[in-house]
Amino acid sequence: MLRPTKILVPTDFPEYSDKALRQGVDIAKQYKAKVFLLHVIHEATYQWVVDYCITQDQIEQINDQMITAAFENLQKQLAKFPQAKEVDLVTDVKQGIPYDAILKEEEERGIDLIVIASLGRTGLAKFIMGSVARNVLKGAQCPVLLTK
Repeated sequence: MLRPTKILVPTDFPEYSDKALRQGVDIAKQYKAKVFLLHVIHEATYQWVVDYCITQDQIEQINDQMITAAFENLQKQLAKFPQAKEVDLVTDVKQGIPYDAILKEEEERGIDLIVIASLGRTGLAKFIMGSVARNVLKGAQCPVLLTK
């Protein structure tokens, strides 16, 4: 029987990710597991910055702002779930291709359960997140719980 000790919950902040976080926290409470809440800033964002001929200083400033905003959004998301205070929880922001960063996090932290939303943002981005969940499901070494 699965008894997770380290649960990874990737988020991109919409309500679908809220459901995944709720599930991850509930499972963590039940098994006294540690939760790793992760947001990945897609590397394509940096290409857009470069495409507009922004200086290196401006790129670094924008990068810092994106990371700061992501950490603030993680805290806002956590604030929706007071029960999250009852579990050992770590927040982190990575940069790169989302599914690659999630799978790398799984390996580096010894994650034994990933709880991820099957769909993400609306519009075109919804299909991108769907592909993230699909690629995580295909590449993960541990069980993956898809929420909807």
